[in-house]
Amino acid sequence: MKTHFWVRASDSDFTGPLPQPRSGHTAVNIGNSKIIFFGGLVDKKFLNDVTVYDIDNDLWFQPECTGSGSDGNVGPSPRAFHIAISIDCHMFIFGGRSGAKRLGDFWVLDTDIWQWSELTTFGDLPSSRDFAAASAVGNSKIVMFGGWDGKKWLSDVYVLDTISLEWMELSISGTLPPPRCGHSVIMIEKRLLIYGGRGGGGPIMGDLWALKGLIKEENEPPGWTQLKLPGQAPSPRCGHTMASGGPYLMLFGGHGTGGWLSRYDIYYNDCVVLDRVSVQWKHLSTSNEPPAARAYHSMNCVGSRYLLFGGFDGKSTYGDLWWLVPEDDPIAKRPGVSSSDVVPERDTTMEEKESRREGDAITELQKRLEISGLLSNSMHIVDEMEDKELIQQALRVGGKEAVSNMQAVQALRDHWMRSGPESITLKEITPLLHDYQRLITRHHIEKDGSNLELVQYLIIHHSFFHVSKTALERHPQFISRFRMNCLIYSDIEDLRGFDRRKCPYKICNAQAYDAFKL
Repeated sequence: MKTHFWVRASDSDFTGPLPQPRSGHTAVNIGNSKIIFFGGLVDKKFLNDVTVYDIDNDLWFQPECTGSGSDGNVGPSPRAFHIAISIDCHMFIFGGRSGAKRLGDFWVLDTDIWQWSELTTFGDLPSSRDFAAASAVGNSKIVMFGGWDGKKWLSDVYVLDTISLEWMELSISGTLPPPRCGHSVIMIEKRLLIYGGRGGGGPIMGDLWALKGLIKEENEPPGWTQLKLPGQAPSPRCGHTMASGGPYLMLFGGHGTGGWLSRYDIYYNDCVVLDRVSVQWKHLSTSNEPPAARAYHSMNCVGSRYLLFGGFDGKSTYGDLWWLVPEDDPIAKRPGVSSSDVVPERDTTMEEKESRREGDAITELQKRLEISGLLSNSMHIVDEMEDKELIQQALRVGGKEAVSNMQAVQALRDHWMRSGPESITLKEITPLLHDYQRLITRHHIEKDGSNLELVQYLIIHHSFFHVSKTALERHPQFISRFRMNCLIYSDIEDLRGFDRRKCPYKICNAQAYDAFKL
């Protein structure tokens, strides 16, 4: 696959009013002529506006829609995290959330005349839900899987005939995917593929499943198959997008968690491709700076390009537009713009000054601890897949069951959390500590920006745990302190302005400061 370039869309790319920042919205292609954006959420406000991108004319506009529903409104009520599916010139909307209320109404927008109609359906009616996912099947049916109904995660499959307006719940035997929400689905020829999502009890998933039996002419019973594909599989995540472009499925963004160390979310901005020809996962090669990490955005295929819009990173809602284009695209070499339209905006000038001051202090601290090079000026943290010690240890522990190296790493992390201190060998301590540093630093440094107080803690903990020979010789006590540190760390809501004297890591920090006379 060709190298791709991220290019921030400029004012010269379009005419007309651009959509306002949002997340949890939907964006569907109507043929090759336009993309319809609907709904979403910004600053706790749910939206129900319709914004259209006219592909042929590079024009944005908001149509004046007509119509009426059971409540007298012209169109659907404001909502986010709903499903939207296009069939011919129609966009179908189901469910979603408005405030704390899950919705179960069903609407269609005729994009030829811009008219909304609320549909009365019958049959096996699905429950109200949000965070479900759906896809068109042929030119008259919609298949929907999973979601969250406010009480439980769902794993049901419903098929709607858009001509008869009858819902049918599929009865599927055999092994089923675990219930989930925030996953992605896409119809590829005769199979529905689902990837990721958040499951029952809250774990983030990284599994891929295929559902057969949706095409009537095939005359085969419905059945799920879990696909374990080779290559560089994406990390577990939810709130991502999966778009189809030729022989490739393009997965972008989403969020996961810090796993065994933290309950904080980690947001992604990587692109992972499922190559349908070689049937394997591949990381997409991009040669410039990507957009900010995010989830609950939209990403649509426009010819050989992909258009990214909006999303949320745990703090800010985005309103930026980005093109992802192949290297031979005319705009591929356009000078990049790294800033993003977000709500709220940040004072980058002050952050740059603060970063320079903190960099000097970090360098001085490294010298005092005699651990220069622990953190580079760019805060580079080695990726899991480049950490040879971690991969080797992961394959020893979880290699037999894991489909990919990343799944083996997660199995190793689970093993560490289940293990008592006395059962962890000395060989495991170095990769364990490096992974600890990676997960904590990656999340808080990349998400919150530079934070000197946090970096000082990380260096102190790394020095105390990794450099202290005495601790290594008494590794059961060493691991006990490490795990207590992790559990306490995960309960800290905000480290900005954190007072070192009030730090709850009393055992670890006290001994660290004594050891290094800080």
